[in-house]
Amino acid sequence: MSAPYITDLFEVLNSKGRLKQLVYSNTLESFKLLKKAVADLNSEYRKKYSQDPKAIPFVYEDRGEFELYLQFAGDVLIVSMHTNIFEFSRYHEVMTTSYIREDKERSYCGIINIYNFLSDSFKYNRMNDIGYLIGRIFINKDRHYFIEGKREVGLLYNSFGSEILDEQVARKIIESAMLYAISFDLLTPPYDSLKEISLGEVKSMEESYTLKTGKRLGFKFQADQADG
Repeated sequence: MSAPYITDLFEVLNSKGRLKQLVYSNTLESFKLLKKAVADLNSEYRKKYSQDPKAIPFVYEDRGEFELYLQFAGDVLIVSMHTNIFEFSRYHEVMTTSYIREDKERSYCGIINIYNFLSDSFKYNRMNDIGYLIGRIFINKDRHYFIEGKREVGLLYNSFGSEILDEQVARKIIESAMLYAISFDLLTPPYDSLKEISLGEVKSMEESYTLKTGKRLGFKFQADQADG
């Protein structure tokens, strides 16, 4: 006969395990919808510009179960799903909502991250270049979603507990991320950050650029501060 604490342990194990399995499954299904949205955009773009020799590059790559690559002009979006389940910090704003207070299990979420890189970083294998997290999507057991992100990516999708991430929402998220990346321009880095360079760095450029490149490297903008 099992001791009471052993029975409690098994109940906690099964309860928490099933919850995380459900959240993982919902997150994976949501990620598949994002993949479909990108694949559809890719097909639509190719259909519209297939006869245009000057069409801007638009490239979609399915990089396995948990990652996709989308290049458009000089930008790249990397969308990746984390395989673990997380809980919001007790200090996070969503923890104060009635939606979470009614059922704390709703605070357990899977995460899908959206990063913006320069396409030349991949083309020229510039390993020192940096990308920016422009949005992350949280999916819970109810398939409700919450997005933290910059401008177009985050501000339109913060009604956690009232909407489900469906095919239409997935399309809007990808389009918003693309619009933000397009408007997030590459600016000249500060002169002082580049005024010295070693002979070794110059020689290594023959194989790969070692100067770090990023859209906002060395700068702080009021618009970025306002976006969070």
